[in-house]
Amino acid sequence: MITVLNPATMQDAVGKELGVSDWFEVTQEDVNSFADVTRDHQFIHIDPEKAAQTPFGGTIAHGFMSLSMLSHLAEKGAGVWVENANMGVNYGFDKVRFIHPVRVGSKIRARSTLMSAEEKSPGQYLFKSAITIEIDGIEKPALMAEWLTMAVINS
Repeated sequence: MITVLNPATMQDAVGKELGVSDWFEVTQEDVNSFADVTRDHQFIHIDPEKAAQTPFGGTIAHGFMSLSMLSHLAEKGAGVWVENANMGVNYGFDKVRFIHPVRVGSKIRARSTLMSAEEKSPGQYLFKSAITIEIDGIEKPALMAEWLTMAVINS
C-alpha cells in the first residue's frame, strides 16, 4: 500500500521509512521489451549466450529500466500520496546512482524514506524520497536515488 499523508501532519513522516514494495521478478521478456522501446539493444541486455561470457555471467536489466520501475514499485508499497490528491507527477531526481547490475531472473523491490515534504503552492505537494532498489539475495542495492514527486489536489 502507498503511504497516504494528511497535509496537516505530513511533516511527522519526514525522516521515516514510508514502506517497502512487493518483490518484482525481472524477466528476459521485460528486458527485451524495454530494449525495443528505448532502442538500446546492447548484447548484455538481450543476448543470453554472449552475455554469459561477460563478468555479469548473463543478461542484465538496463539501469534505466530499474529506475523506470520506480513508478510500479511505488504503487506496490514504496510510494507516498496526499489525502484527496487526484493526480501525481514525476518531478525529477536530485541524485541517481546505479550500484549493482540486476541479472535477468532476479527479484527487485523498492524501499523508501521520506526526506522532505512541502506544499509548493495551494494543493501541490512536493515530496523528496530516498529510494533504494534492493536485489533479492544481493547485499549491494541495484540503485539509490533521491526521487521528487508532486501530488496535486484539483479543487
